[in-house]
Amino acid sequence: MPVLRSGFPHRPARSLATAAGALLAVLSLLLGLPGTAGAAAPGRAPEPTHPGQDWAGSQIAAHEGRGAGAAAPAGAALAGSVEGVDVSSHNGNVAWSTLWNSGVRFAYVKATESTSYTNPYFAQQYNGSYTAGLIRGSYHFATPNTSSGAAQANYFVDHGGGWSRDGKTLPGALDMEYNPYGSTCYGLSAAGLVNWMKDWFATYKARTGRDAVVYTSTSWWKQCTGNSSAFGAVNPLWVPRYGSSVGELPAGWGFHTIWQYTSTGPTVGDHNHFNGAYDRLQALANG
Repeated sequence: MPVLRSGFPHRPARSLATAAGALLAVLSLLLGLPGTAGAAAPGRAPEPTHPGQDWAGSQIAAHEGRGAGAAAPAGAALAGSVEGVDVSSHNGNVAWSTLWNSGVRFAYVKATESTSYTNPYFAQQYNGSYTAGLIRGSYHFATPNTSSGAAQANYFVDHGGGWSRDGKTLPGALDMEYNPYGSTCYGLSAAGLVNWMKDWFATYKARTGRDAVVYTSTSWWKQCTGNSSAFGAVNPLWVPRYGSSVGELPAGWGFHTIWQYTSTGPTVGDHNHFNGAYDRLQALANG
């Protein structure tokens, strides 16, 4: 090997190029340049483009129909159930006093979607329902193909999805329904979706101390999770079915906690029944 006058061995030019390439790779990683490990994870879908059009039941109505109409199902208004609503940005500023005077006593408000969207009407809807006297909670519209369950749970908690033992705040809810942007099951296997939800629920509980509610339809659940029974013993069920009865439940649940029985009700459209008396609703809020 040729030796320079300094006494150090000569290094071929390609070795220097290799070293320079390695240095560039390290700098790219730190700076997050395109095409490097610092860029977005491969295989992730883009962030939602119309989150204001996505709410609890928006895709249920589109895929499963709206049912017969807005009238309360027979027997649903008996003693032992409590009337509620759910709202999102598509409802705008909500007339909470009108809802209260009509007998509505609880509400769920959309807070977030993926890790890029917050409801611009959230303050009026979440705080307004509380001021009117309703027990209220918030929900997250899941997009499991855009980021991890943990990332979305943290985003939700950081943007309105928290919980406090004030007697007026329900545990957060995870909205799992048909993908508004493509593949029904978000391009994930049944096991992949179940694991994504486990990640979300575990993170939410670690942040708040509460087990979150899951919103889902039986038809979607069967198709996309293989009718998993992994959550029924822990997570309260909020089920949409626009008809005269709640119908078949997903595997794992022997009863529902909330039934979204219409998407065409008075004042805001989406109306729900809590499956129990008012003191049980208070108990759910108190944890």
